[in-house]
Amino acid sequence: MKLSRAMLPIVFALLASTAVVADKGEIRIGQTLPYSGPASGFGIIGRAQEAYFEKVNAEGGINGRKVKFISLDDAYSPPKTVEQTRKLVEQDEVLLTFGSLGTATNNAVHRYLNGKKVPQLFVLSGATKWADPKAYPWTMPGMAAYQSEGIVYAKHILATKPDAKIAILSQNDDFGRDYVAGFKRGLGDKAASMIVSEASYETSAPTISSQLATLKASGANVMFGVVLGKFTSQMIKGVAEINWKPDLFFVPTSASSISFLEPAGLDNAVGLISSSNQKDTMDAQWANDEGVKEYFVFMKQYMPGADLNNSNYAAGYHYATLMRKVLEACKDDLSRDNVMKQAASLREVPLPLLLPGMTVSTGTDDYLPFQQLRLRRFDGKSWVGFGEILDDR
Repeated sequence: MKLSRAMLPIVFALLASTAVVADKGEIRIGQTLPYSGPASGFGIIGRAQEAYFEKVNAEGGINGRKVKFISLDDAYSPPKTVEQTRKLVEQDEVLLTFGSLGTATNNAVHRYLNGKKVPQLFVLSGATKWADPKAYPWTMPGMAAYQSEGIVYAKHILATKPDAKIAILSQNDDFGRDYVAGFKRGLGDKAASMIVSEASYETSAPTISSQLATLKASGANVMFGVVLGKFTSQMIKGVAEINWKPDLFFVPTSASSISFLEPAGLDNAVGLISSSNQKDTMDAQWANDEGVKEYFVFMKQYMPGADLNNSNYAAGYHYATLMRKVLEACKDDLSRDNVMKQAASLREVPLPLLLPGMTVSTGTDDYLPFQQLRLRRFDGKSWVGFGEILDDR
């Protein structure tokens, strides 16, 4: 069979394309994280994941394919997230996006990624909107839902301090609203009488000192601060500076990293309550745990000199192990359809840093991988778990 001269460029282009795919043999994963800006402390998550996939590649990759992990800075700014995500999809040609941080930032690319049918996996935000397989089948959350966490805190207050006078400080966006909605739902018909003061702040605000003064003046003896990044430090330090000592003081899991507590003074954070589904790698009780020991071997080899007290390293490692499970399940079918199929077919999958008794399960109509939490309290050095494993039911 002879080819016309006009057909030759097309054939050569196709052959070149095939050769490139065969030559690369890699799995391209994209991500946006704030390596600069008000939430830059979370950039460590991406650095840990970069190192983790370096380890995976050194061990032969996933099903014989190397991972190309591309993590870009979006400065926690939605317009920047759009710019960087489009670059990842249209120029870097990633198979999927993974572990991008933030509610507003992910929301900015939510429709775009679903329109392009690009998996938006394990979003680092607990907003309820990420678990909507009917409307957005290409998006899956990577955290316990904020509303679920809010309900767990409310249950603890009702059980231990039923006469509480509660003050709430929340970030004025979907992140803050979801937590507060869950918290109020957990309090039920007692919310109206128990909550004595509420205040909010914008992420662009320089300080939150006036809000704290207002909340203290309400006479509240329980504080729930739905904060992120630098505002965590400002809140803890600010409460101490105005000599306010609430009996119970809550912060969300996403605000509980030591890196956010240190600038406020660890002494000021003593007694703080948060929650987790993850082992605290610095807690002595896990010293002989196989999963934690594996984590420390990884850190020593791939991130020597890192501050092991910063839980964002462990968080990055934790989510990367989940991503690896999904990619391994894909075997040789690395189509985007199969990636989503496997992500929505997890059945009681254990992860090395999950708390005992917890596993990851998903379904085609249930996109929430993590639905269990355990409360924990800061003792000045580390977080100490207490009570039973809880859920939002």
